Amino acid sequence: MKRIHVAAAVIRGTDGKILIARRADKQHQGGLWEFPGGKVEPAESVEAALSRELHEELGIIVTAARPLIKIKHDYPDKQVLLDVWEVSSFTGEPHGVEGQPLAWVSQRELAEYEFPAANRPIVAAARLPGEYLITPDDLDTPELLRGIRTAVPGGIKLVQLRAPNMYDPKYRDVAVDAVGLCAGKAQLMLKGPREWLGDFPAAGWHLTSEQLRKYASKGRPFPEDRWLAASCHDAEELSLAEQMGVDFVTLSPVLPTQSHPDAQPLGWEKARTLIEGFSKPVYLLGGVGPTDRQHAWECGAQGVAGIRAFWPQG
Repeated sequence: MKRIHVAAAVIRGTDGKILIARRADKQHQGGLWEFPGGKVEPAESVEAALSRELHEELGIIVTAARPLIKIKHDYPDKQVLLDVWEVSSFTGEPHGVEGQPLAWVSQRELAEYEFPAANRPIVAAARLPGEYLITPDDLDTPELLRGIRTAVPGGIKLVQLRAPNMYDPKYRDVAVDAVGLCAGKAQLMLKGPREWLGDFPAAGWHLTSEQLRKYASKGRPFPEDRWLAASCHDAEELSLAEQMGVDFVTLSPVLPTQSHPDAQPLGWEKARTLIEGFSKPVYLLGGVGPTDRQHAWECGAQGVAGIRAFWPQG
């Protein structure tokens, strides 16, 4: 069965809302919502196909776009490759040229709409930022909370509370404060035993690679409305993450790091190859910082993750 190549767009308005369209009942996956786009014609570039489809479907002209995520998905009756771009600027007023209903929705509201199964990773990618802050592990509690208190108003939208040197009760106390600091402003990801999952309902969970290997066969540990991530370092762990149904992963180390000097770095090309075979958002980690975000996007990543490179200074 030939895989159908589709160009799709996450279109953002100036207010940050995202445009979605409802599929006609007679279409494949009819009645569900989707991200606008259409088939890539033979010998046509994805960017050209996207511009053409959005003009035909919505009456807009794309003026700024970048790759967001590629997804391979197999339905019982067809196979698709979704080549998804984020459109940040366009001219014209979007309207359903073919009569299709449209809706502008917030990132949070996206999760409330029903999309085809192949679109679920796009929903995650559309809701996630381009930077993932991981807290340093050598700070005392006041310094840790002070940094989060500074980073979140400074624009950080995704925070992992990583404190491997803290004993469990202390970490849990810090987690309570961190949940409060991030509430309504950023998504907090915690690390720890599975037994804690029910104690912090507002937080997501970031699994270590050891936890991923141990629990992947048991499936996703909690519902779709909570973020689940995992640390990955190779193709095997990415496969386990896919099996478990995580929402996103970190992939590391991309470059040499001071914290793990003996770890063999993947390099940009190896990272690109691994991302191509994985249909979830990926943050590249290890020796990268905010200035590497564009390069990460070009490799197919969601963005970059880091500790010191993102931690507020002073």
